[in-house]
Amino acid sequence: MGDVRKLAVSFVAPGPCGVAVRDRLKHLTARDERVLRAVGAHQGALASGDLKARCADGLEHGADTWASRKRELTGVSSSRIAGAITKATHDQWALARRCQAAHIQNLAAGIKTLRHRLSLPIGEKGTKRTAGGYRSKCEWFRKSRRLAALEARHTAAVTDRQAGRVRVVRGGKRLLNTRHHLAEAELTEAEWRQRWEAERWFLAADGESGKRFGNETIRVTPNGEVSIKLPAPLAHLANARHGRYILSARIGFAHRGAEWADRIEANRAVAYRIHLDTGRGRWYLTASWQRPVVQTIPLETARARGMIGVDTNADHFAAYRLDRHGNPVGDPHRFGYDLSGTAGHRDAQIRHALTRLINWAVRVGVAAIGIEDLDFTPEKTREKHGRRKRFRQLISGMPTGKLKARLVSMAAEPGLSIVAVDPAYTSMWGAQHWQKPLTTPHRRMSRHDAAGIAIGRRALGHPVRRRTTPPPHDRSDRAGHRTVQAAPGTRGREGTRPPTTDRPPEGPSPSGMRKREPSASNTVRDAPSTQQWVQDSLMRTG
Repeated sequence: MGDVRKLAVSFVAPGPCGVAVRDRLKHLTARDERVLRAVGAHQGALASGDLKARCADGLEHGADTWASRKRELTGVSSSRIAGAITKATHDQWALARRCQAAHIQNLAAGIKTLRHRLSLPIGEKGTKRTAGGYRSKCEWFRKSRRLAALEARHTAAVTDRQAGRVRVVRGGKRLLNTRHHLAEAELTEAEWRQRWEAERWFLAADGESGKRFGNETIRVTPNGEVSIKLPAPLAHLANARHGRYILSARIGFAHRGAEWADRIEANRAVAYRIHLDTGRGRWYLTASWQRPVVQTIPLETARARGMIGVDTNADHFAAYRLDRHGNPVGDPHRFGYDLSGTAGHRDAQIRHALTRLINWAVRVGVAAIGIEDLDFTPEKTREKHGRRKRFRQLISGMPTGKLKARLVSMAAEPGLSIVAVDPAYTSMWGAQHWQKPLTTPHRRMSRHDAAGIAIGRRALGHPVRRRTTPPPHDRSDRAGHRTVQAAPGTRGREGTRPPTTDRPPEGPSPSGMRKREPSASNTVRDAPSTQQWVQDSLMRTG
């Protein structure tokens, strides 16, 4: 066990700090749609120009350049619209910088692996932790060429980062590349153009506390009336006072509608975004606001009522309930999902599986769910796993980042806490110590089910192993108890155990034959005890 890496400490994941709800803008007239398209195109052009200016500033950006850009936008829109555009620009530039840093890190990991494998003799075997040499001279030559290509990409990316250059596409790089593959995407040029323009529109407004209904640019009243403050060049399209346009649609949020209504009636900030789903031809309005940061509960409090350990797999969640002493309770539960198909289908599958998991956790009365703190970012490089394409596809298809964020936000509503644990050795040790002991003729245990027990025990602070090494027989009194289930301070840990309720009845056996009585012992040590002993729930190990 000397080569086992040090495990990270388990922690309670912080809860969500924001809320977003969406509703459809129904029964829009043709004039409403023309106004929305005109406003979105006008403000989208301003956002594109502002992003270009921000990218040109690079690392020389400061408060003065920000104020200068905002003043220029105010003259052709309004001060609030200019503030929303510049803020969105800075968020997009910062996201591009983070993606650039991750790309450089990924390239560096690939280069390190290639250099190591190229330095080894051809055909040399690898170990469990490090890859070996390449199989043939031909493969060695191809990988040497790939090393040169990766080093060139890495040098160019580092140069761009040091100069403050980023690659940003308003509307999305994927949709831009779809323009060259319209047949594969089953789109016409007109359909692609419509989708491209809609993605580049800007119809959003940040909230402002103290203002009427929490937003001056896009205002939604408690009865669902939606009005937009038009930019200066489009003020002639207004149908209400003060350059506002009132839509004919009415909004009524079915989800969190009461919370949203409480905020706008108190004039607290609510941000809005209007967008067009070109595939369905529908307009939607999204409302979002921030919640006060809630202090996470202590780890001991989350462990008080037991834990549900969840093992994340490519097609299902394997969950097992454990009591606060680390004992498995009941049978394993599996919540399946299908990650094939479109992004919307995958997201719906994950959401449905998490909903069933959370509902089960609420029914059994636990206070927390233990889950692995997975991050496959350094594992996805093709240089580390070589020809194992199916394994690379497997870990690339698991939405670990989105899964953790969605689970934390969904579990916060019923009051469940999420305990993140180190994922090291959970599958291996779970299968080694729990899969076989819990397998019965009526219960089939998989490796994933056993891993769920290992995750839950680690979240509860217990070791994964069921038992410690038994003490020598001649020193059992001095060596102490052999189990690690109950803590030393647990009441009744070493006390007399109560009798069982399922003890076989006394008297003759069902076959009518008399049971044999135990024979008398010749020594005091071997004399049978007349006291009935059963296994206590706190001492249970399997």
